[in-house]
Amino acid sequence: MEIKLEHVTKKIKGVAVLQDVTKTFTGGCIYGLSGKNGCGKTMLMRTMAGLIYPTGGAVKINGKTLGKDISFPPSMGLLIEKYIGKTGRKLFLLFCWLFTLIVIAAFADMVAGTFNAYTVDANGVIALSDAAKTNGAAGTISLLFIAFAMIFGLLHKHLHLTGWKETVVGLICTVAALAIGMTMPITLGKDGWTYITFVYIFFAAVLPMWLLKQPRDAMTTYMFIGMIAGAVVGLLVAHPTMNLPVFTGFHNDQLGDLFPILFVTVACGAVSGFHSLVSSGTSSKTVSNEKDMLKVGYGAMVLESLLAVIALCVAGAAASANGTPADGTPFQVFSSGVAGFFEMFGIPVYVAQCFMTMCVSALALTSLDAVARIGRMSFQELFSVDDMEHAEGWRKVLCNTYFSTIITLAAAFVLTRIGYANIWSLFGSANQLLSALVLVTLCVFLKVTGRSNKMLFPPLIIMLCVTGTALVERTIGLVKAYAAGSATFLVEGLQLIIAVLLMALGLVIVINSLKAYFGAKKESEA
Repeated sequence: MEIKLEHVTKKIKGVAVLQDVTKTFTGGCIYGLSGKNGCGKTMLMRTMAGLIYPTGGAVKINGKTLGKDISFPPSMGLLIEKYIGKTGRKLFLLFCWLFTLIVIAAFADMVAGTFNAYTVDANGVIALSDAAKTNGAAGTISLLFIAFAMIFGLLHKHLHLTGWKETVVGLICTVAALAIGMTMPITLGKDGWTYITFVYIFFAAVLPMWLLKQPRDAMTTYMFIGMIAGAVVGLLVAHPTMNLPVFTGFHNDQLGDLFPILFVTVACGAVSGFHSLVSSGTSSKTVSNEKDMLKVGYGAMVLESLLAVIALCVAGAAASANGTPADGTPFQVFSSGVAGFFEMFGIPVYVAQCFMTMCVSALALTSLDAVARIGRMSFQELFSVDDMEHAEGWRKVLCNTYFSTIITLAAAFVLTRIGYANIWSLFGSANQLLSALVLVTLCVFLKVTGRSNKMLFPPLIIMLCVTGTALVERTIGLVKAYAAGSATFLVEGLQLIIAVLLMALGLVIVINSLKAYFGAKKESEA
């Protein structure tokens, strides 16, 4: 491997931490960095690792520019391979890839269903829905968001926008997308929006983050602030009645026992496998200072908790008086509920509905573009070797950015056509199992490196028990369904395959991790 620094400069808050650094590091050599505290040693290493991007100059890995040609040097599985072994690394990456397929399939289906302008009655008659214009406008806004995000990204990169200038340009692009989309809505069916969604996430997965994903997420943030503020004020003013019945027992005929279903239903909480992938795969590359991650991580957790409470309140208020949940996708239920709050403040109904439909769809779209990129990278890592320059031809094909993206999205598209509802019941378990595996890896890492890992044991044990119980219960239920003759392959059969695979992968990774952990313990005691 060759790492070349070409006139690398890094400024933080106007202060040059790195100034015109030019150096070439070649494989097979040992290098050392010396200097007083604060001279930029750590910043230089983080820049070479792709964790932060330079203000000026370029970092090239084997001729490929970080932040342009590649997002980070290979490999995302190095930590796992070093402390758990190559088998553990491969299995972990396979698990991550399979997990991303479930997320892509589910969220793409929900987004397409939200933008869908047509309904199908019991007789198979297709007709425009009452929300056709609103849904079409939200979909159009999403498309315009892509175009304006790229404009925003180019302006930000070439004009070096910061502070209020960055905010003003971002708001202008956001308002323009909203205004044009509401004026010229595109009316399409669910299939049409499904194809468009997959085309978008393809480009989001292969294009540099600064060009599409980062500016799009920045623009989306402005909408989220308005959405959350409006929802909170609306709830305080309206005082809606919660119509969903209170669950007071331990067992539910549809969902099962309170343990573990409660902990896998709240799938994106403080301990989330999906968040661990996003934080390492994308979030780490969007901050200029490592210290900011504490604020970003904790702040995001608090805001997501607030959003979860708002969503529960809206779902409870939207239900009928007898406790029957509202019709529509989760996005449609939430958007229509919060849109009602906006209407109380004099905002036109159409504007409020379009804005909220776009906001909740953006939640899924931001997850889609992140997880598509992570899925692509996981697939590449499965077949990569240290010396890709002299690797076999088939490895180079499988590790190609475009090929790996197409394979990942094609597999997810098949799951989408089957119907995400067929496998969605396993998402919570898969998500929380992934979080447990991440905690296992961190526990081994801290032990091997001589650091305290005691704080990880409580959440680690809890998440392993929760996910293990949930997957076992689900597997037993699926086997009973087959025994009773009420199961179909595309629903129960597919779930059974995935559940068994998840348990097998998780078990092997945990066993390998325990071997590494106790091996390190023996070495430290010797």
